[in-house]
Amino acid sequence: MANPRVTIVIPHYNGLQILDDCLESLFKNTFKDFLVLVIDNGSTDGSQRMVKEKYPQVKLIQNEENRGYAGACNQGIELARSEYVLLLNNDTVCPVNFLQALVGAMDGHRQAAMAQPKILSIQDPQFFDYSGGAGGEMDLLGYPFARGRIFDTVEKDKGQYNHLTRQVFWTSGCALILRKSVVEKIGYLDEDFFAHQEEIDLNWRAQIAGYQNMVVTDTFIYHYSGYTLRQDNQRKMYLNHRNNLIMLIKNFSLPALLLVLPIRVLFEMATVVADSILWEGKRGKAVLQALFYIFTHPLKIWKKRHAVQKLRKVSDRAIIQNMYPGSVVIDHFLRKYLPYQCVKKYRK
Repeated sequence: MANPRVTIVIPHYNGLQILDDCLESLFKNTFKDFLVLVIDNGSTDGSQRMVKEKYPQVKLIQNEENRGYAGACNQGIELARSEYVLLLNNDTVCPVNFLQALVGAMDGHRQAAMAQPKILSIQDPQFFDYSGGAGGEMDLLGYPFARGRIFDTVEKDKGQYNHLTRQVFWTSGCALILRKSVVEKIGYLDEDFFAHQEEIDLNWRAQIAGYQNMVVTDTFIYHYSGYTLRQDNQRKMYLNHRNNLIMLIKNFSLPALLLVLPIRVLFEMATVVADSILWEGKRGKAVLQALFYIFTHPLKIWKKRHAVQKLRKVSDRAIIQNMYPGSVVIDHFLRKYLPYQCVKKYRK
């Protein structure tokens, strides 16, 4: 299938069984016009042999080194010769209507650059998954959360988000279908992020260029949240804080950045203090490492910002209307708002 409608790109590094489960579910889909690319980042557990022997229809790309999520996905996007590209985590399992629903939604919304399904926990399917819930949101200070999940608080899926607007701020890289023509205009994933929040950065860029992002609640995917890196892994904490700060500097207009960034740095320092008093200090150390990177790489980050701002067709005022009006940190931790309470504040 030289020119399928969808190219499915699966970055992979070890975890033979989870990849097998993922591929098996994909090939049970009712939609058949797709090609699967497994981008292997140097697995050592026999994953390559399993793919070659059990799934000969899959195109396997074998990297000699671990290029991370962003690098592997970019490799797959570049190879794709299709209208749509689906970036898919290897630790996911999908129902039979999964691809049909995503493609149908993208076909029906030509301004949509990207979309995701509902993401549910494979460990407990009644609950949303940490990695994207029913669509990603962001507050005015750049803290990402999801419909169904704020920080470590995760809700049951009771259909509470099914009838809200499909438009979201970001779509999860766990299962993200994108229009390749849009990505060729706005640029690929930022490989310096390596892993974590690079898809949010891409979604923000799409909005700057005049596109929208959406959630498709007509289907879902199951995800093993935290399979690759546990939530308390210090490198994961570091990448999340560092990448998020870089993303703010890249994507906000200058007036908004001058207002937001100093407040955000104060919040980061408050995290360091609170972590040293109340918890183990891991997150505080990760925050300090992230801030050190930001302050020691200003030219590199500013070049990225310059490239993004050249894409701008939509003002920050319009994009901010698609953000949570306030601080989700304050509303969740001090006012005790649950995810649905936060989302209903501004989504209809």
